Amino acid sequence: MRQLNVSLFIVSLVLAVLISHPSFGQSAPPVQADGSRQNNVLTSVPFLLITPQARSGAMGNAGVAVAADANAAAINMAAMAYLKEGSYGFSANYSPWLKNLTQGMSISYLSGYYRLNERNTLAASLRYFAIGQVNFFDQSQQDLGVFNPCELAADVSYARSFGPGFSLGGSLRFIYSNLYSGRFNADGQTGAGKAVAVDVSGLYKTNGYLLGSPVEWSAGINLSNIGTKISYNIGDSPYFLPGNLKLGGAATLIGQESKLIIALDFNKLLVPTQPVYDVNGHIVKGQDPNRSVPAGIFGSFSDAPGGFKEELQEVGVSTGLEFSFKDRFAVRAGYNYQNPNKGNSSYLTLGAGFRYNVLTIDFSYLAGAVNNNPLANTLRFGLQFNFGKRN
Repeated sequence: MRQLNVSLFIVSLVLAVLISHPSFGQSAPPVQADGSRQNNVLTSVPFLLITPQARSGAMGNAGVAVAADANAAAINMAAMAYLKEGSYGFSANYSPWLKNLTQGMSISYLSGYYRLNERNTLAASLRYFAIGQVNFFDQSQQDLGVFNPCELAADVSYARSFGPGFSLGGSLRFIYSNLYSGRFNADGQTGAGKAVAVDVSGLYKTNGYLLGSPVEWSAGINLSNIGTKISYNIGDSPYFLPGNLKLGGAATLIGQESKLIIALDFNKLLVPTQPVYDVNGHIVKGQDPNRSVPAGIFGSFSDAPGGFKEELQEVGVSTGLEFSFKDRFAVRAGYNYQNPNKGNSSYLTLGAGFRYNVLTIDFSYLAGAVNNNPLANTLRFGLQFNFGKRN
């Protein structure tokens, strides 16, 4: 793409996928909106890959198999099927984002749920990504004014249990990406991108013993952002949403007054890997990324130019711990890993949670990172209000 901006280059962080359109022309940015570095798996609206909740953020973004709270729809809606019958609540999470690079960027997440009966739970949520002020210029460097680009995703979600050990969940998502404020380019007037997507999730759990102590084993899966492609302006090609597969397990060791959760998640994008081109633009290794959504999803497991070794590099790992005492206080730690060739976003996280009556306060801190990660020192804050019966 040939760019409209750039007093700030922030829009390019979100438009990691929009690097090949002839009306804007720029190279892939060094940092994407989810904090990862440049790699050859490109998507639109990468803010959907950000874990918005403070609890999971403190556990290295792990938690697809962890017991639910009011934020669970963001990572595995199926877990909400096991909240206590008659309970309901809501939450608010906020994080300044990529503050080492720019000011004004943030992500906010609001959610609410209601446990209908023994088997069914409803939830709704809103995710809002503010990019901050951007000063736009045309190709002649004429000032086009200041704009505040933003993106949002609104969800309605449902979960149902099929007994004490298995549940399914799903979300319907509307995505709105307003990055250009109707600016004109060579192909016409730009517009806000819109898309519809779904999440499908499952949770399995069973009780047992470990070293003589009771333990709950659980396994979870979440297929997220599976939906239509998104387009921003007249005549352009639509771009893939960040379809994602998250698989994970957890062990919850239960003491008389305490719990210890050990979680491990694996994560993979379900979008085409960019091939290798020669100087004439012909593909010399890999596959054509211009495919349908189903072909992109299924092909994402075998289309890396480097073969199976490169496919393995595309799998990210998250692991986390949570120790809670009397269900009132929790301390958390975790580690998130991405291969240096596939995002290179690896860091240590810490956090804590405090609960008093119906109120829970959570926060997380990205404590250490490799290779000067732009997410270093990121804080996330969360408030939950849970009413009715408790876990």
